[in-house]
Amino acid sequence: MTQGHDYRNTGATRRGVVSQISGSVVHVRFDGELPPINTALDAVWSEPRRLTLEVQHHADRHTARCVAIQETAGLACGTEVIDSGAPITMPVGDTVVGRLLDVVGRTIDHDAELAADMPRRPIHHPSPKLASQHYEQKVFLSGIKVIDLLAPLAQGGKAAMFDGAGVGKTVLVMELIRTIADRYKALSVFAGVGERSREGHELWLDLKKSGVIDRTVLVFGQMNEPQGARWRVALSALTVAEYFRDEVSMDVLFLIDNVFRFVQADSEVSGLLGRLPSRVGYQPMLATEIAELQERITSVRGASVTSIQAVYVPADDFTDPAVAETFTHLHSSIVLSREMASEGLYPAVDPLASTSTLQHPAVIGERHYAIAEEVRRVIEQYRELQEIISLLGLEELSGDDRKTVGRARRLIRFLSQPFAVTAQFTGHQGVSVDFSHTLDGCEAILRGEADDWEESSLYMVGTLEDARRK
Repeated sequence: MTQGHDYRNTGATRRGVVSQISGSVVHVRFDGELPPINTALDAVWSEPRRLTLEVQHHADRHTARCVAIQETAGLACGTEVIDSGAPITMPVGDTVVGRLLDVVGRTIDHDAELAADMPRRPIHHPSPKLASQHYEQKVFLSGIKVIDLLAPLAQGGKAAMFDGAGVGKTVLVMELIRTIADRYKALSVFAGVGERSREGHELWLDLKKSGVIDRTVLVFGQMNEPQGARWRVALSALTVAEYFRDEVSMDVLFLIDNVFRFVQADSEVSGLLGRLPSRVGYQPMLATEIAELQERITSVRGASVTSIQAVYVPADDFTDPAVAETFTHLHSSIVLSREMASEGLYPAVDPLASTSTLQHPAVIGERHYAIAEEVRRVIEQYRELQEIISLLGLEELSGDDRKTVGRARRLIRFLSQPFAVTAQFTGHQGVSVDFSHTLDGCEAILRGEADDWEESSLYMVGTLEDARRK
């Protein structure tokens, strides 16, 4: 793509004219040499808003096929276009912290405009060389019991939450921004890919209310924007995160909501450019496009980028190519269950389907590993017995099986947790739980200390002591 190309001497005065417009795809004709792939072009037109085109294909010796980053309504054939001589760039530095930006770095929070002379960084560049990359298997505690116990996050690693529509991944992302910002005081960069305007506004207000907006950069390509904006916004946000990693040596939390919308926008662009579809109608470069994004999310010595991503699972089909391809790049996979959500068990993290590469006694410790495995074993045995219970009733089980079922149900309820971002809807005050309390609580339930307690006393609490008081 753009790796290894020097944009500095391409001649930013090169001009062309629009020769064809087909929705978001614009053909630009040049008399001389064509701009390189991924170069940004600026339309010279009468509209007050900026129109940026990104070169995607050389149709012939004089025609560049481009994708529009903004809406093309009002654009006409014959409109002059100027070659910027570089890819799309994003403003970087302390000035963007606490701001809400779009895909090309313009402010959309109705606050003061950014200075014109502030430093900018191109959104297309290679990931750090392998020799400079650094990753250590270190747990990144989130304060969310079920994640810390069964699918621990890796500092400097990548984690993703998978679910269908309406199971709770966006709420979980919002809670993680708040709790991790409080715990680690790290900078958070949020990429809203295909977000609804309502969701973006709610996130913006929640971050302001919780006081962490001053440590957060938000970059949005919303659902009502063209495919080009939704396609490139993840790279724009990642460029900001990379600046703080490389130039400031700062640990960064990089969040994407949602990766599937990135793939979907890429698929739409691919179709508009006339590329033949591949599996299930996806773009032929699906694996490459996902890898180009994911391989740039990496850590170097002295600064880590920890990524948490939401991934929509279309029709709850985990074999979907976009979902399956994302799985291959992760350290932790957090799978949300529609069945648990329907029972009101939030966060609806499936304790059996969720995994982490850190789940090894040499990394997380013998006690953590033993408790997590026993929790999984008990819950798995309960699920195997559910069909018998539904057909014959609990009374037909043996005494040991009834004990296992009771403990599994109490564990599942203990692993639910009230969130601060949903407190106004649930009436439960949000809590962030210290990991030692999570281990102590699960261990006590497995020993049978809560066998005589009402199951409801363990629902939506923080620690076992909170349940005891309840």
